[in-house]
Amino acid sequence: MGKNAEEHRLEEHYNKENPWLKWGPYLSERQWGTVREDYSKDGDAWNYFPHDHARKRTYRWGEDGIAGISDDWQRICFSVALWNGKDNILKERLFGLTGEQGNHGEDVKELYYYLDNTPSHAYMKYLYKYPHATFPYDDLLKVNRERGKTEPEYELLDTGVFEGNRYFDVLVEYAKSDVEDICVRITVSNRAKEKAYVAVLPTLLMRNLWAFGMQKEKSVISLEKKTGAYGAVSIDQPDLGKYHMYYDTPDRHLFTDNETNKKDLYGQKGGTPFTKDAFHKAVVGNDYKFLEKKEDGSKFSPLYEKELEGGESFVIKLRLCKKKKRSAPFKDFEDVFSNRIKEADEFYKKLEKGKDPELSMIQRQAFAGMLWSKQYFNIDIEHWLDGDEGQPRPPEERLTGRNSGWRTLNNEDIISMPDKWEYPWYAAWDLAFHCLPIALIDPRFAKDQLILIMREWYMAPNGQIPAYEWNFSDVNPPVHAWAALKVFEIERDTHGKADIDFLKRVFQKLMLNFTWWVNRKDSHGKNVFEGGFLGLDNIGVFDRSKDLPHGGKLEQADGTSWMGLFSLYMMKMAIIICKEDDTFEDVATKFFEHFVYISEAINRSDHEWVGAWDSDDGFFYDVLQLPHEEYIPIKVRSLVGLSPLFAVTSVTHETLRKIPDFMVRLEWFYGYRRKLNKYLVLEKFGPDEDLLFSLVNEARLKKLITALLDEDEFLGKGGIRSLSKIHKDGYHININGEDFGISYQPGESDSYLFGGNSNWRGPVWMPMNYLLIHSLREYHKYYGDNFKVEYPTRSGVYLTLDQVADELSRRLIRIFRKDADGNRPVHDKQAIYRDPHFENLILYPEYFHGDTGRAVGASHQTGWTGLVASLIHECGWENNRRK
Repeated sequence: MGKNAEEHRLEEHYNKENPWLKWGPYLSERQWGTVREDYSKDGDAWNYFPHDHARKRTYRWGEDGIAGISDDWQRICFSVALWNGKDNILKERLFGLTGEQGNHGEDVKELYYYLDNTPSHAYMKYLYKYPHATFPYDDLLKVNRERGKTEPEYELLDTGVFEGNRYFDVLVEYAKSDVEDICVRITVSNRAKEKAYVAVLPTLLMRNLWAFGMQKEKSVISLEKKTGAYGAVSIDQPDLGKYHMYYDTPDRHLFTDNETNKKDLYGQKGGTPFTKDAFHKAVVGNDYKFLEKKEDGSKFSPLYEKELEGGESFVIKLRLCKKKKRSAPFKDFEDVFSNRIKEADEFYKKLEKGKDPELSMIQRQAFAGMLWSKQYFNIDIEHWLDGDEGQPRPPEERLTGRNSGWRTLNNEDIISMPDKWEYPWYAAWDLAFHCLPIALIDPRFAKDQLILIMREWYMAPNGQIPAYEWNFSDVNPPVHAWAALKVFEIERDTHGKADIDFLKRVFQKLMLNFTWWVNRKDSHGKNVFEGGFLGLDNIGVFDRSKDLPHGGKLEQADGTSWMGLFSLYMMKMAIIICKEDDTFEDVATKFFEHFVYISEAINRSDHEWVGAWDSDDGFFYDVLQLPHEEYIPIKVRSLVGLSPLFAVTSVTHETLRKIPDFMVRLEWFYGYRRKLNKYLVLEKFGPDEDLLFSLVNEARLKKLITALLDEDEFLGKGGIRSLSKIHKDGYHININGEDFGISYQPGESDSYLFGGNSNWRGPVWMPMNYLLIHSLREYHKYYGDNFKVEYPTRSGVYLTLDQVADELSRRLIRIFRKDADGNRPVHDKQAIYRDPHFENLILYPEYFHGDTGRAVGASHQTGWTGLVASLIHECGWENNRRK
């Protein structure tokens, strides 16, 4: 099958023939409340730049908006603002609660959906639902503040503003006619029976760089054409040159400047009325007089006002382009949309492996979310700490505060974000998982992202990868070697390209990071790793990122397992590279030896050593080491104890024959350790044997799988839980007179660790499930069809590990599928999702209730939950018809 139009666009872009990715959905959905915009002395980002300031105050490091796009340097931004005739502000950006305001941490309180997107962003579709009634800002804030940790979050649907379908569907679509010629179609529909008023303000915004000394000249939008069949403005941006925007003739043309309202915010007298929030005053206050003569500025909106009958829709056409249209800018408008939509369908059709429209829709919306969540991200820690010329100097406390040790970090790139509202900054381990589904549709972007996070302007000189903006020094699991090899394999198997050069590039970067881990996180030199936080927030009985009780050190089963995974996939990468470059045989041996030592450390248990494995329980546990060589196992059955399953891979004897020097070294090392009676990683070893490299031997594997597939422990309706249900009545431990505990919490967290917005004490997390499914398939490659386990435990039904992986995949996929009653578990049987205008809209949340599969956490998060697209691709389509 030949390349389709979308594949040709990507090829042109990456060959530097046509920059199709110059424009995309790179506008954040929340710039306020971020660390980037925080110049407080105490690091209180939420309160330093709250939502109420966002419409009045100029941002330093980026911009935000609804359904927005920008160029890849975010000089020119476009988004959509709305007004229902009742709100006291324009709906210019998405509203949500801060970490302190929400009873389960920060939370966006809006309804919006990413419906479609292609990798070149030649076609994009976004749906926002806007109530007719006054938006319940105060109600959402008040009720959530009053609720405790044991109560559910109070969401927008709970307020009643959508009753009787009294809302507008605002569908925003983009179609590129060329790399710098973008058609915009905004369709507003009244879903109620009653007539309703709406104002729509498509908004052009020039990012204010001049106020911070980053740009000498101001960027200007100027009126070109005001009357006739259409309106037009020209855009002058010093870095990008001149652009033009054409638009259907509006009711009004509104110009102002992207400048801070110093009078309202700081009580300064005088000043210009043309501030960032001028349109709020004009439209909401029906006061346009002060704007009537202004025909240029750095912010512009054509204003459209409509009284829509029940069920009525209207369409606004706009076009943003580099070349001036001499006449009829919308002549080919509908043809451009028809062609791009047809080409998007052709592109995604190639990924389909069956004829199930439900699976196709779930997968395509998951991909759409991944692509809509690409964002321009900019922070230069040197400037952030020291301040800009012409601006007040930041407080001295910042020089020793948050991220002050990261002066070498200087980021300005398009990055795949976990979520553009709740987490509008990169998270290092999330990003690794994002790259897997992205690799199915744009492998080059996936590869570039993995390399980017380890470039010198990200990675610290000592080899540490920055975790995330809130604290770059936090430690995330080292999954990047595993992800890099998975991306390599996806591109090879799906697109027919085995990019060894990519493996070499990423391998070199990973060597630096591996050295940092070995030197910094193995304090006793025993190949047992402490790790700390490791992204699993509240999974332990105490905060693993802080000082532990009584001066203890925590030997983490998961920290050690992640390093086993890291070693193993560095070894496997080196073996693959060896096929073309035999100089990598040395490092293949090096990482095999690392893996052996780590495997021995986590498995060994004798009179001289307290290891993580508990033979009586058949499970791995963290071990707290107190002063004076006192060791206390923390017997919590969680993902921590299942994580040794992640570190597994098999290598065929055909592959091993091609790297004879590695085999010689392997044979010597194996024999040497047998003589010393050391723990043997390889249960079978011979010249004609496939080799299994695993932290878990066959006997222990069977015990762990028994727990994994037990519905009274880890196996939930929607996948593997993060904490065993055996702890539903709680687990408690007393350490030197101090009590610590944990209990199974399948939904929202009742813990305040890390803000309480993330819960690893029972819910189902997609990336961990994906890793477990991947591991089961790796074990099956080695053990084959003769190795069978009960699924579920005690059911009497025996399946191969590959079949178990399929069944787990189906459980995860069914979270998003309609059941016999038309409900998707992710939506928690909410009646509105059976409405025709909601039934095909799907949310991809941060994690899922351990018993029901309903959405929990960041409700619109599409990052690693987008792995469902990969599961659909890998598991097969027809088999997913099974209930």
